[in-house]
Amino acid sequence: MRAVTIADFGTTPAVTDVAKPAAGPGEILVKVGATSLNGFDGAVVYGVFKDMMEHKFPITLGKDFAGTVEAVGEGVNRAVGDRVFGVVMKPVVQDGAFAEYVVVGEGYGIAALPESVTDAQAGALGLAGSAAAGVIDAIAPQRGEVVLIAGATGGVGAYAVQLAAAAGATVIATARPGKEAEFVTGLGAAHVVDHTGDIDAQVRALAPAGVSAAVHLAGDPGVLAGLLVGGGRLASTLGFGPEQAEGRDIQVTSVMANPDAATLDRLAAAVAAGTLQVPIGESFGLDSVAAAFGAFGAGTVGKIAITVG
Repeated sequence: MRAVTIADFGTTPAVTDVAKPAAGPGEILVKVGATSLNGFDGAVVYGVFKDMMEHKFPITLGKDFAGTVEAVGEGVNRAVGDRVFGVVMKPVVQDGAFAEYVVVGEGYGIAALPESVTDAQAGALGLAGSAAAGVIDAIAPQRGEVVLIAGATGGVGAYAVQLAAAAGATVIATARPGKEAEFVTGLGAAHVVDHTGDIDAQVRALAPAGVSAAVHLAGDPGVLAGLLVGGGRLASTLGFGPEQAEGRDIQVTSVMANPDAATLDRLAAAVAAGTLQVPIGESFGLDSVAAAFGAFGAGTVGKIAITVG
């Protein structure tokens, strides 16, 4: 089968022929219809996690998947032909979703795909959507509170803006003027601050007393923490945790994406209901994944989708 692989850290991702996998006990073989690019994929290419996770080359890249069950192993309840989506969650980095087929476990990182949600939408939903749900759950925004989201133009940020706005919060999003600002306001941000300028001054002009909560997906977490009111909440996907905020009267949570079935079901139901947009900025075919990495590095807003089937 065709798959996007790397032969070593730092090598250029390329389409190669690899053996089609088979589903073992408790596993599902998915015929991939769509996937998407995440920061994790770039981190794998450059070896960011080489001392934290085991890697086996050649590595097939890709975390998100959406498609159809092709075959099931012993003890699996799903049926051939079922539409599913989710995130490849394996202890070894080797077999990803930038391929015509991927094997995943039934117990974690997979959910049923509602009929009205397309593969392209679901393929860009799992990892970024789960991370966004995690940070918004952590700060638990209340109606009328002001929430600052730093890194709002990326995939996680685009979902976080929508989830915070849906909770009734007044969202301040970081974005450059022009296309980026239009993007985040279209998702529900009430105000935009330019992250290339003085964020503190811009936010204070909108919320002189500070913000109730902040989401750290990019930039300096210390600046965000300094903008919180007493007892304010901050959630970070970039390793900023309670120990870094010691001595401050704030609550800090370090968040990792948790694509369990309940979270994936919640996200898919929101997309099906039309209350959550899947923010696809650009789309590429499997043969153009190298170009997709280039677009990611150039700062495409939203998600970069990859069509497989």
